Amino acid sequence: MDIIVLCGGLSPERDVSLKSGAMIARALRENGHRVAVVDAFFGYTGEYTDPKEIFDCPCGDPEAEIAENAPDLSALAALRSQKNRSRVADDLLEVCRAADMVFLGLHGADGEDGRLQAMLDIAGIPYTGSGHLGSAIAMDKVTAKRLMREAGVNTPEGVTVTRATAHAPAPFLPCVVKPRSGGSSVGTSVAKTEGEYADALQLGFGYADELLVERYIQGREIDVGVLDGEALPPIEIAPKSGFFDYKNKYQPGAARELCPIPDLPEALDRALRETALRVNDALGLAVYARMDFIVDRENKIWCLEANTLPGMTQTSLLPQEAQAAGIGYNELCERILEASRAIRTL
Repeated sequence: MDIIVLCGGLSPERDVSLKSGAMIARALRENGHRVAVVDAFFGYTGEYTDPKEIFDCPCGDPEAEIAENAPDLSALAALRSQKNRSRVADDLLEVCRAADMVFLGLHGADGEDGRLQAMLDIAGIPYTGSGHLGSAIAMDKVTAKRLMREAGVNTPEGVTVTRATAHAPAPFLPCVVKPRSGGSSVGTSVAKTEGEYADALQLGFGYADELLVERYIQGREIDVGVLDGEALPPIEIAPKSGFFDYKNKYQPGAARELCPIPDLPEALDRALRETALRVNDALGLAVYARMDFIVDRENKIWCLEANTLPGMTQTSLLPQEAQAAGIGYNELCERILEASRAIRTL
């Protein structure tokens, strides 16, 4: 097949997306596909007369090293014409129409929040992963939490805080402060005091106008991926310091990750997988996703959120879970591709 791998974009998770996109493209080429990598914000950087030409002579794949901190998006946006305020490249639909499938390697805003999926749906362009509605619901943490509760899934108590209500004391301490929509723990903090809470609000408002403040649940952080209707083996994450923030997620060696989890009771393993599938269905997700959980001291399972386009880098959790299930990286990409084709054949 001729495949566009769409990555980059104008999101705090841009660098992670570029790394995911490069690895996905390499795997798909090894699987025999013709692949072109396209930055959703800057577009295809090579030259072509007919968009189909990009699969014969693809330009170099955009790739980035993942720094300790998220990229400066204002500086990035300034590299493009000030007259163009679009958050996607002018030629994006043109090059995507030349593909048999678009493999979404995007993370965060514009790629994982349903807006780009809706644009591709309207244009009649098939793509990988969940549709626009499920993507939008999962990205909106407040809406997702409400649907989880309705499905009988435990999720930490949380309230929405805006700039207008930020003067009030913390609704609970300790708490987790995070952007209402976002991923990779960008702009997220754990606050144990009112002073830390004020600092957490200041950080969070640098990324979003609405924040979610959740009651902090002490316990083990365990994630469970879902692939084509089946739950993958759970993976436990234990940062060497602090919590599983942006730095600890993507800097090699910053966190200890166990998959399979050697001391996980069979009943808890089964319950985690069943809960992941319940969240997947409650939010209307498709093809693949990853659910983030905390298991407290009483082995009660709390779902924090669902990721509809989880990371696909060398340190990402979903590929590790798939590997534990006997699914190598190249096969994982192929299964995502084929499951997506099955639901989006035009």
